[in-house]
Amino acid sequence: MWKEVLLNYGIFLLELLTVFGVLAFIVMLILEAKKQPEEGSISVVNLTEKFTEQQKALEACFLSEEELKQQEKAEKKAEKEKAKAEKKRLKAGEEKPEQEQKARLFLLSFEGDVHAHGVESLRKEISAILSIAKPQDEVLLKLESPGGVVHGYGLAASQLKRLREREIPLTIAVDKVAASGGYMMACLANKIVAAPFAVIGSVGVVAEVPNIHRLLKKHDIDVDVMTAGEYKRTVTLMGENTEKGKQKFQQELEATHQLFKDFVKTNRPQLDIEKVATGEHWYGQQALDLHLIDEISTSDDLLLAAVKEKEVIEIKFKEKKKLAQRIGAQVELSLENLIGK
Repeated sequence: MWKEVLLNYGIFLLELLTVFGVLAFIVMLILEAKKQPEEGSISVVNLTEKFTEQQKALEACFLSEEELKQQEKAEKKAEKEKAKAEKKRLKAGEEKPEQEQKARLFLLSFEGDVHAHGVESLRKEISAILSIAKPQDEVLLKLESPGGVVHGYGLAASQLKRLREREIPLTIAVDKVAASGGYMMACLANKIVAAPFAVIGSVGVVAEVPNIHRLLKKHDIDVDVMTAGEYKRTVTLMGENTEKGKQKFQQELEATHQLFKDFVKTNRPQLDIEKVATGEHWYGQQALDLHLIDEISTSDDLLLAAVKEKEVIEIKFKEKKKLAQRIGAQVELSLENLIGK
């Protein structure tokens, strides 16, 4: 009898704890949602320093113990002399010699989706660069995007235009793909560099609108689409599409395509725009022959060359996610891992 009472009491406690746990979790989500969203912060990493440290570590693997000691001794002596000279310069109020002032290369990355969500981070990163950039500084953007909505990529391209307007040299490196809206961004660069098999181009406009009107009609389901304005709706998902509406929609696509062509031609006048604005895409060497890009290379090779003579600084905006977003991201990652297994 006592065992049964204790068992029922234990089950009751577990149920009570579960209810309180769920309620506490809901309250946490509500409180988190009421908070003002935190924008995040700019992360700054000196890739030249990281590369130098990595190189030293690799070289040390091939040195004897005595050689390592001699190298460390020489480095300490050089650092001491450098610090002494710097202290003397600052005390005298002298400016740093021009030959010692390294030009900076700011590294950005943009991975585009259909809606170009990365533009929010890109605009903050570019604003940060513009606030400190000097005449000798440059920007390298690693771009990967198959394109997407016009307004999203139009805004992303406008962010890159800010660099051009300030006369900051911009190089865009494409390792995999810069097509459609991705190429709209790329054509703003002073120089476009692409890997041998990177997909480039697709200067065209596409829209797919499924229509289930006949299916609904077959089952005696009416859908009324009421508008004010002759062309407020040209084609719809469930209503009946007319030839007049389809023709108007096609005209809108053609107008958007012409804007796209004019934009590319303005920023890359060396192109035969009618030849490349067919909606086709090309690979690295083909794109080079058509003047869609300026050089065949990878972003890795560009960075390896840059760290030897410039201060390469990676700028990245890190958004602080809410609790619900972090939980959602963790659940999504767990599901991906489960499916992978």
